[in-house]
Amino acid sequence: MSQLHARDYEPGRSGTLDGVRILDLSRLFAGNVLTQILGDFGAEVIKVEPPEGDTLRAWKTEGIETHWKVYSRNKKSLCLSLRDPRAIDIIRKLVPSTQIFIESFRPGVLEKMGLSPEALLALNPSLVIIRISGWGQDGPYAQRPGFGTVIEGVSGFAAINGFADREPVLPPMYLADGVAGVYGASAAMIALREVEMKDGRGQVVDLSLLDPLFAILSPQAANYRLTGKVKPRTGSRSTNSAPRNAYRCSDGHYVSLSGSIQKMAERLFRAIGRPELVDDPRFRTNADRLRHADELDAIIGEFIGARTQAENVAFFEQAEVTIGPIYDTPQIMADSHVIARELIADYPDPDMGQLPMHHVVPRLSQTPGTIRTPAPALGQHNRELLNEIGIGDDGYAALREANVVCEASNNAAPAKRHSSV
Repeated sequence: MSQLHARDYEPGRSGTLDGVRILDLSRLFAGNVLTQILGDFGAEVIKVEPPEGDTLRAWKTEGIETHWKVYSRNKKSLCLSLRDPRAIDIIRKLVPSTQIFIESFRPGVLEKMGLSPEALLALNPSLVIIRISGWGQDGPYAQRPGFGTVIEGVSGFAAINGFADREPVLPPMYLADGVAGVYGASAAMIALREVEMKDGRGQVVDLSLLDPLFAILSPQAANYRLTGKVKPRTGSRSTNSAPRNAYRCSDGHYVSLSGSIQKMAERLFRAIGRPELVDDPRFRTNADRLRHADELDAIIGEFIGARTQAENVAFFEQAEVTIGPIYDTPQIMADSHVIARELIADYPDPDMGQLPMHHVVPRLSQTPGTIRTPAPALGQHNRELLNEIGIGDDGYAALREANVVCEASNNAAPAKRHSSV
């Protein structure tokens, strides 16, 4: 990890989305991913947090808010108790200067707060409103709690993930939220383009966690309609091409190998010293190989199992066969390609000294994104934002006394804790 390149924040750097203000009332992961992407490219993201802070702040590792720090970089924190009408009034006063408004309350809650889409668009007719929910704003399930775990089951993902003789496997990370966040960033830009190029009118984006995850699995519906069959759980095998699997090496590590096109499969057979398999009726075509996947994997697995991970990667790369090591996190961070591309870099952090974070994705040649500021302390930008709407020191003090606005007990930079990386 000490090999990671150390990068500085670039606070003066502007981006393509410079001038786009986002008012983000969402919680948890999807909204934070969405706004992190847009913030990396210059949008001003105002994260509206409750007095206890965004839920991501509670996801700690060794006492450090790692999720918050990574996904709330390039953001400002405004801490409000939205149960108080005075806090809602602050939101209303910020809406006219906002281009994108994001929320993730259960459908109907925004309306009860007096911030319905109709009310928001009356304040700012060009506003893009993104409503994140588990199931969508309508339908029989709209009022159900919609955490990603449940969505990953209902979407059909878990049913095809894992091995046939075991239970369906939920992803060990926030897949539904992450996919929704990426789709949401695209939707925000599409809607903003409509505002800028057409009649200037804003609109509402109904972004459920279910829809985007199902969308990337949707060929399953067509396949079922055509065949009457559902996709089985096949572990790391593919149901579309063979060979394709994860194989154990002699040192206990694994490699992933794919011969998904005919020439690659034939090249693989010759590389392992089995050219006769090219014309073997069991393996002659992709359809043949799929029918005899057990036998095929046994042959390939025996060859790979006699060599270490590094030896296998070197051997098959020399033979121009598609292979890659299956990495754990320390291996990813030490990989020469990852280091050269600065996929992960150490950035200054007020608590850790240096904190590794993923670099800006995607990479643009003319207008690259940048990491300009670390994730904010709770309520760090209260005074700045409230002053903008005419609330001076006396007014702020009164709101603070009434617990309408909140902030960390000490928003000065805390003492640095240097990490071992």
